Amino acid sequence: MCDLCRSARPNRRSFLKLATASAASAAVLPAFLSSPAAAQTLPEGVGAQGRRTLIRGGHVMSMDPQVGDFERGDVLLEGSRIVEIAPRIEAPDAAVIEAEGRIVMPGFIDTHHHQFETALRSFLPNGIMYATPDRDGAPNYLDDILGKFAPAYRPEDVYISELFGGISQLDAGVTTVHDVSQIHHSPAHSDAAIRGLREAGRRGVFGYFEGQGADAQYPQDARRIRDAYFSSDDQLLTMVMGGEAYLPHVDPLDLWTLGQELDLPIALHVVGSLGMRETMDRLIPHFTDRHLFIHMTGMSDAAWERTREVGAHVSLSVPIEMQMRHGMPPIQKALDMGIAPSLSVDVECTMTADFFTQMRSAMTLQRAFANQAALDGDETAPTLLTARDVLEFATINGAKDLWLDHKVGSLTPGKEADILLLDAEALNVAPLNNAPGAVVTLMERSNVETVLVAGQIKKWKGEMVGFDVPALRDQITRSRDYLFEAAGVEHALFD
Repeated sequence: MCDLCRSARPNRRSFLKLATASAASAAVLPAFLSSPAAAQTLPEGVGAQGRRTLIRGGHVMSMDPQVGDFERGDVLLEGSRIVEIAPRIEAPDAAVIEAEGRIVMPGFIDTHHHQFETALRSFLPNGIMYATPDRDGAPNYLDDILGKFAPAYRPEDVYISELFGGISQLDAGVTTVHDVSQIHHSPAHSDAAIRGLREAGRRGVFGYFEGQGADAQYPQDARRIRDAYFSSDDQLLTMVMGGEAYLPHVDPLDLWTLGQELDLPIALHVVGSLGMRETMDRLIPHFTDRHLFIHMTGMSDAAWERTREVGAHVSLSVPIEMQMRHGMPPIQKALDMGIAPSLSVDVECTMTADFFTQMRSAMTLQRAFANQAALDGDETAPTLLTARDVLEFATINGAKDLWLDHKVGSLTPGKEADILLLDAEALNVAPLNNAPGAVVTLMERSNVETVLVAGQIKKWKGEMVGFDVPALRDQITRSRDYLFEAAGVEHALFD
């Protein structure tokens, strides 16, 4: 638990006091204003080894075709794992989480997030990735975020951005992240990133990418990090090797070989507008099913064909790709090739990290292409994406792309219990008529009512559990102030 986080016990007492007061108030309200669900207290021992928990009476959307969906269903957990899903389960010894009126589904999985930039949220809302003559003097990602801010980061700045960003995504139902933070200026920076990921209490994939400065130990520190933190697969955190193809004075094949020697998957940004097409074409013979290609904008048909052939993975950050001039998001290209992508948020300096935004952006962009083709009389117009399709991108496809589908991504007996309860009785959703459609086209982070990771409750009835959020907010604000001063950037609130 982080230094500024409350223990679960004081948090529970505070919640019980609130619940008692709420129950007392409800007694004098008309029946239609009372909310029994809101007064439900935090169950004891959920997620503990041997402890059984019954999520009862929800609209269960498993994302596993073998399990199916249940208009009204129960999900039984034991410790960290799912043991049974059925229309009704008798488990008198289990702790009970009432889920009536809630959509019960797997947590969202973010396959690419520069989480160290949490302190720089919204700094670059109008920026693109690089400087161009038509935007002379305008802030951009490469010059300002990586060129000015990133070198100023201390390990403590990395830590609080990782922790605060992780808690924020948990609040929005993102239970797994692949952290692609290019902030490994020293071993201490790497250790701070891992500590922040761990203390957020969610599932994470630590992406070991480059850093800057004389103390940077990339890529050779990968061996120490792997041995110190990732020697076991039986934990919430795993590791991926960053294998960029654009770094000066670094042969990407050396990075890929090191990842293979350490038995680590390899991830890299693939951005056509940065002139990477020819480089990727040269690397085609070395693509494997242990590669995750992020963006894949502007790539050749040969690169796409090889990606499909070997079973390499593709992560799309549709809002950022459209916003920051990466090139047109290749969602239709991926689908045409039979490649089911995952979704990722990329950078919070420019766009929100919630997954409702990611799903809606992917769905509406693809449907815009397909609808226009149909209106133009194209008899080969693409099939329209559905809400169910993009939910798969956001859950099981994300698990596959991070090599975690044996653990998470669907509500399947035997898998770990990374589970969301989404409020389908809220003002912005009720009455519920289509569960996948409600999640993708109507909901946002306020509908994320309860979140479990490996069976542990991380958010309960709309409130984060075990964190002193105001104190953490003060800490990241102090980090923000330091970074602006150290980078020599004016903090202009209304520019």
